[in-house]
Amino acid sequence: MAIWEKLFGNWGSAAARQFDVGGASGAVELTKRRPTFSLTKQGAVTGNLRVNLSWRMRTSDFDERPSFVAGLRHPLRKFTPQVVQAQGPAMVNVDLDLACMYELQDGSKGVVQPLGNILGSVNSPPYVQLSGDDRFGSGSGETIYINMDHRDQIKRLLVFVYIYDGTPAFDRTHATVTLYPGNGPRLEVALDERAPEARSCAVVLIENIKGEIVVRREMKYVYGFQSELDRLYGWGLQWGRGYKSKV
Repeated sequence: MAIWEKLFGNWGSAAARQFDVGGASGAVELTKRRPTFSLTKQGAVTGNLRVNLSWRMRTSDFDERPSFVAGLRHPLRKFTPQVVQAQGPAMVNVDLDLACMYELQDGSKGVVQPLGNILGSVNSPPYVQLSGDDRFGSGSGETIYINMDHRDQIKRLLVFVYIYDGTPAFDRTHATVTLYPGNGPRLEVALDERAPEARSCAVVLIENIKGEIVVRREMKYVYGFQSELDRLYGWGLQWGRGYKSKV
């Protein structure tokens, strides 16, 4: 064994573990290398598990040139007041929705989602409830509450995100799904992978495996909507077209 391995080997492995759990931020980032997390082993299986989707629209990559480049091309621009323009084609206009397919131990299945105003219930079956619909990427985003006090009645939950309307560009929405257990670190999954034309993404699967509640990162993009995710995971629900009221 090389001398630097003796000196830094233990530190290196510890640093790798620290990187996986997000370092000083106290958050666990679910990645391809570390996709699963046991809520049971963490002692985080009581109270409400909050699952939050936060996102915001951003300009297209074309408009995100460094300011010094623009300054070189237009040397007098720095002396000209900036013109505030209305949202136009250069903006990525998108409406992301957070949703959850559920399957309970008694065999009942369904979905909680903004579309159709199917918000669920946190104190009665399915023990999953959606806070509401965020159409504009506000700071609070959308949140699903899962009543972990009824975990024994839950078989599996698929948390997914779909683009109801707008440009199919997950990687340009700065979207993040964050799980806040009742105890321990929060879990983060960033929807920043490039998936051109994808309309839906299965983000995490929460399963009751012989009494242990395990969260697993999925990050599977599909080009369709809920029905395509249903077929992928074998949920067996019946789907129809749905529309939101205009705001």
